[in-house]
Amino acid sequence: MSDAPGPSLASEPPVEKKNSPAREAFELGKTIVGALLIALVLRVILFQPFTIPSASMVPTLLVGDYLVASKYSYGWSRHSIPFSPPIFKGRILGHDPARGDIVLFKLPRDGHTDYIKRLIGLPGDKVQVKQGVVFINGKAVEATKQAPKVVEEAFGFPREVTPFVTHLGRKTFTTYSTDPNSEVENTDVYTVPTGEYFVMGDNRDNSLDSRFPTEIGVGFVPAENLVGRAEIVLFSWKEGASLFKPWTWVLNARPGRVGRRIE
Repeated sequence: MSDAPGPSLASEPPVEKKNSPAREAFELGKTIVGALLIALVLRVILFQPFTIPSASMVPTLLVGDYLVASKYSYGWSRHSIPFSPPIFKGRILGHDPARGDIVLFKLPRDGHTDYIKRLIGLPGDKVQVKQGVVFINGKAVEATKQAPKVVEEAFGFPREVTPFVTHLGRKTFTTYSTDPNSEVENTDVYTVPTGEYFVMGDNRDNSLDSRFPTEIGVGFVPAENLVGRAEIVLFSWKEGASLFKPWTWVLNARPGRVGRRIE
């Protein structure tokens, strides 16, 4: 019998303890829930994505633009939270929007549908449109008429428009007018109520905005309904791009709009 010592137990490699399938599923679920909570907090407090579905803000925003609105610009209301739960009224750390801002808001008549327009009238303002020219408190908004041109809007329909380079507040942007003699380009005087705002689309003849009553358009927008201010275009795709056709992500992309600051 040999007197040589046997192998020490201390030299044995540690045995790894494998997690059970239930434990692994729990850890995965915890990670997913944590990621979703972080995303929810960021969406409620900082930013909200929005896709432009209509041509009402052409040429500033195009159908297929995917943009981000800052939530902190005007403070927070119940509409800052998904599904707009009625948990409080008014705004927390509210800030007044500036004339000319492009605002994301909840449609007043249902309190749930996201809309985006340009802010024209502040509380107490008197707003009127005459021959396509916007007047605020009796003074015409500065707008320089450009040569008419033909543009192609959603679904490929061409339309002749008259562009106007417009200066409003600290913003300079282009609006389109089709017929300065139309009813929507010649309105009564609107007096903006306290705590509400008057908004319009940059595509003047193709926008159901505050010129229309709440039943068919936007009407006046309560301060509480403001969600955020449009800041930047992240991506943009022309008509025909599809989630289920990956090649269209490149072929139908508008690379020139990526990262464009919204004015």
